[in-house]
Amino acid sequence: MPTSTPPLIIAPMIDRTDRHFRAVFRRISRHTLLTTEMIVTHAIRHGDQDALLGYSPEEHPLSIQLGGDDPQALAECARVAVDRGYDEVDLNVGCPSDRVQAGHFGVCLMAQPELVAACVAAMRAAVSVPVTVKHRIGFDELDRYEDMERFVRIVAEAGADRFTVHARKAWLNGLSPRENRTVPPLRYDDVYRLKQEHPHLAIVLNGGVLTLDDAAAHLDRVDGVMIGRAAIDDPYLFAQADARFFRDNHPILTRAEVALACIPYVEQHLASGGKLLHVARHLLNLYAGQPGARRWRRLLTEQSSVAGAGPEVIERAVAAMPA
Repeated sequence: MPTSTPPLIIAPMIDRTDRHFRAVFRRISRHTLLTTEMIVTHAIRHGDQDALLGYSPEEHPLSIQLGGDDPQALAECARVAVDRGYDEVDLNVGCPSDRVQAGHFGVCLMAQPELVAACVAAMRAAVSVPVTVKHRIGFDELDRYEDMERFVRIVAEAGADRFTVHARKAWLNGLSPRENRTVPPLRYDDVYRLKQEHPHLAIVLNGGVLTLDDAAAHLDRVDGVMIGRAAIDDPYLFAQADARFFRDNHPILTRAEVALACIPYVEQHLASGGKLLHVARHLLNLYAGQPGARRWRRLLTEQSSVAGAGPEVIERAVAAMPA
């Protein structure tokens, strides 16, 4: 279980950071904190918990991100997750999607810091692992530094262990969730200022971080860095992460070795009734920027969806790449 702020965290991303992505990523970095997709409390309370909350032991350290605005429901779901072995619980106060707004959670909760504080307090009372909050600079007209600082101060008093700040505001009307990840300007100075004015709080910066060099530069000013799309677009970017940020100099697998190391996981997934493409889609960008990357993506895309496709597809794709 993490006992301090991890320097590097993978952002929760809907339809991206599922258990198969996390299993693949663990072949690249052993220590970077991984996070589930956001899971709403209603789904956990009334849905298939095995499907929603299942994971492989090698995914640790692992945080679950919850979406909701009811303290009792969040506490219940946090307890369920921790009973299943999750190392941290994170509350989503940053998502701007229409569905999230309709459910009255995500970034719109920044207008109600007292309610978020009650949610955090309820979860802290229910579990013994860190309870963290991921939020934005602000949204719509509630976007001054002073508004964010007040939000953080109130929620911190409820016992939040860490704040991850997406250094952009969100526009709830006029921008799609995808546009909200890129259109509003980055305001790193606001995140730096938050840490400077509250040195006792654990502050993680998120937004626009594309390389490990970027992350290292931010770590001079904050406690941790969360990276999102770069981990999808070029997962092998993290091959140096353990040595650079976690002082672990274990042998670094080549891209081919990463792919082949996924085969036992693939075999287990197939044996449980899964399909190769569930895992293979997370390997598509393994060779990003390398000679033969297009061939690699084509082979996996075309062959992993064929009925009965198995580990031999990965082996053939590896054999087709330059040595």
